[in-house]
Amino acid sequence: MGHRLSKIVTRTGDDGTTGLGDGSRVEKDSPRVEACGEVDELNSFVGRLLAHDLPAEVTPVLARIQHELFDLGAELAVPGGEAFPELAVGRLEAVVEAFNADLPPLKEFILPGGGPATADCHVARSVCRRTERRLTALHWEEPLRPGVLAYINRLSDLLFVLCRVLARYENGGEVLWRPAGERGDSGV
Repeated sequence: MGHRLSKIVTRTGDDGTTGLGDGSRVEKDSPRVEACGEVDELNSFVGRLLAHDLPAEVTPVLARIQHELFDLGAELAVPGGEAFPELAVGRLEAVVEAFNADLPPLKEFILPGGGPATADCHVARSVCRRTERRLTALHWEEPLRPGVLAYINRLSDLLFVLCRVLARYENGGEVLWRPAGERGDSGV
């Protein structure tokens, strides 16, 4: 694999453009670059989540997701490229079902929070949703392969389920939302 980043300061982006993997240059705020940035940020939050003490079955799932998100970013960096494995979508569906099978039915909305890992998982989940919106915006301009949008949608499902798993691991359960009329406060 060679030395891809042997020179860090290039000054080529000082004009507000950046290079894509195919050698073309685009504005740094283009939908493609925005989508790449969102995938990178999401991957960083998954990495943050991996810094916590997690259940043994969660760690390898998140580690694999980091690699898949890098594959996704590589595909986005090359218009028309295909670096993302489409079979990852089915694998994520199976993982979501496996983790969800051990959880009780959800009858209330849950609040983002709980223990440190749970809170960071909620942040990763919300960043994943924003990433999905950016990928969708790019898709309307430059169609993406179907598996890309499906993967990011399944990943947000998985992160939601993992929030529930981690809440039980750290606190024994979720923090449930109680509407204003049920909290006993004055609503002020």
